[in-house]
Amino acid sequence: MLSYTDLTKGVLFIYEGAPYEVLETHFLRMQQRKAVVQTRIRNLMTGKLLDRNFQASDTFEEAEIEKRKASFIYKKPGRGADAVDEYWFNEKGNPASRFAISGELLGGGGQFLKPNTEVETVVFKEKVIKVALPIKMEFKVVEAPPAIKGNTAQGGTKVVELEGGAKISAPLFINQGDLVRINTETGEYVERVEKK
Repeated sequence: MLSYTDLTKGVLFIYEGAPYEVLETHFLRMQQRKAVVQTRIRNLMTGKLLDRNFQASDTFEEAEIEKRKASFIYKKPGRGADAVDEYWFNEKGNPASRFAISGELLGGGGQFLKPNTEVETVVFKEKVIKVALPIKMEFKVVEAPPAIKGNTAQGGTKVVELEGGAKISAPLFINQGDLVRINTETGEYVERVEKK
């Protein structure tokens, strides 16, 4: 069992019958009151974010999860007004064992998936509930506006498009055809790997 002090960033626990991941945590102690921990948690089944406060009397069951490697195959775009994209994967070493994850559950990381990207999946009760991309990945810049000399009013960055369609802010010296490294958790430019 976990106590409220064990709820630190990255901890997986069962809350109201579903697995949750702790995203943020802050201890709060007000005058003459018991300490509470303020958390922001994500439901790993639905992707919903919740803000919850827990007290010393609260205890939690640790989520029993299994981690497995998988490879990204393709993205199936959703159709209609409320449509959600589906991302298809197969278990590493077993191409016949395929499964899909919704774009809602994948979050912003879906824009950085390339075919054959190796990812780590989190499995809860034989269901894949989370996909973790490599933190840093390399992408080719497919579209970059030209840098205009003296144009540093916006801090010296411009929006470029990467293979796969993701758009990021990059320094002015990045050109079409360059190979850049991106942090997939934040969606931020890290460095240029190779110049065109």
